Amino acid sequence: MRIPGDGPLTTARLVTTRPAYPDRVLPDLADLLAAAHVVTLPMRVRFRGVTEREAVLLRGPRGWAEWAPFPEYDDHDASRWLEAAVELGWGEVPPPVRTEVGVNATVPALAADQVEGVLARYDLAADPARRTAKVKVAERGQTLDDDVARVTEVRRVLGQEARIRVDANGAWSVDDALAALARLAPLHLEYAEQPCATVEELAELRVRLARTGVDVPVAADESIRRAEDPLRVAREHAADLVVVKAAPLGGVARALEIVDACGLPAVVSSALDTSVGLAAGVRLAAALPRLDHDCGLGTAALLAADVVPDPLLPHAGTLTTDRADAARDGVDPASLAAYRSSAERETWWRDRLTRAHALL
Repeated sequence: MRIPGDGPLTTARLVTTRPAYPDRVLPDLADLLAAAHVVTLPMRVRFRGVTEREAVLLRGPRGWAEWAPFPEYDDHDASRWLEAAVELGWGEVPPPVRTEVGVNATVPALAADQVEGVLARYDLAADPARRTAKVKVAERGQTLDDDVARVTEVRRVLGQEARIRVDANGAWSVDDALAALARLAPLHLEYAEQPCATVEELAELRVRLARTGVDVPVAADESIRRAEDPLRVAREHAADLVVVKAAPLGGVARALEIVDACGLPAVVSSALDTSVGLAAGVRLAAALPRLDHDCGLGTAALLAADVVPDPLLPHAGTLTTDRADAARDGVDPASLAAYRSSAERETWWRDRLTRAHALL
């Protein structure tokens, strides 16, 4: 684990530069509204407290795009997600430097006896050393014992060579995170994602982990994608790596700029997207100059239905750019009709789209 303060980033490294490709063109609101299809997709298990995922599919001149900011996000956050959708459907995505991306399984905050069934939905790599799983922890109403039991079961199912990471979504205090990671560390964690809510807490936690000899790297997620200053994590040595998502950061190009400016290893993840949204995540992961970790882009396995006939699920623990592009081209009109949202929810999303467009 890198101790906070060794090798501080230079100012030049934190300067964000303009991308070397054409600027995006913002379509008229009328064109966006005409291109919008609002859907409600059932989920296999509760995730992030929901059992249905709402999304807006947009058909642009360059193909399908997805706009699906979570309902609790404000209009400012939603406008960044819209910028990402515009990039995919109306603009130009930076070219890939690789065609294949490793993908982790995602285990929700379920009882330990349900873990094996969830993992069975993922086509994981045959080699145990190439298997990766992210496990949700710190769920409201559960205990640390529940988390330890869940992670222990993941380790049992996947084997001792597999890589396991945990995600607390910022729910722990520094003291709670220190205690939890001390108990989870013997299970050989790859890293802990957003164990605490604030940058200050993450920085403090890293220092205390190092001082107590708990060797668990810290990854920043919400402190990157929902922050007005996503580079602050790097300046304050609050993380060992960053988790980036194309939609919340304003698109593939903007996410690449942030990763470059942070100077930290990056993991690409999804926001419980449909296969169309996941395709954008694959293109982001494929465009990163350096990619040392499997990415959280297998969450289509958590959906009981999708907008494409062949959902973008990993094969042998990987996704390819060819399959991602095929998913974007394969949106099924029958699925859009079958899972069309209620009139009330459709009006809600169209009003929200109008407000987000105004902010751009």
